[in-house]
Amino acid sequence: MTRILFVCHGNICRSPMAEFMLKDMVKKAGEEENFTIASMAATREEIGNDLYPPAKRKLREKGIPFSPRGARQMTRADYEKFDYIIGMDEENLYDMRRICGGDPEKKISLLLDWTDTPRDVADPWYTGNFEATYRDLDAGCNALLKKLLEKEKKKGSSQL
Repeated sequence: MTRILFVCHGNICRSPMAEFMLKDMVKKAGEEENFTIASMAATREEIGNDLYPPAKRKLREKGIPFSPRGARQMTRADYEKFDYIIGMDEENLYDMRRICGGDPEKKISLLLDWTDTPRDVADPWYTGNFEATYRDLDAGCNALLKKLLEKEKKKGSSQL
């Protein structure tokens, strides 16, 4: 079981969009039973709030299923619960490392570091451009899933 945690500032736009997008990709790949996927905030500002309405609209537009949820803040204990802790931007990385007391097991990364074009995921809270954010998340989630499935395939073939 591979456990993935997406993190953004408030857990109402980018990280829950990534959570639902990757869940959909994993389901379509027939790999649901092999992944646990969640999202949380690096800050307390939006705790308890549902997905931001424009993020819901973008997911609906793209045919990505989602469910009601409340933003939660990441804790130090989450470092042990997840195999991959993936932030959306450099500020998230700083906050995640602070919350976790560092990153001794090298679990923390940026989503777009999994792609050939590493950079921050566009923040629609400031830009209002949910399409650009969707494209970034789609590229990152596809690259992440591809690399994790390749890793599992290699691990499985080495056990034969």
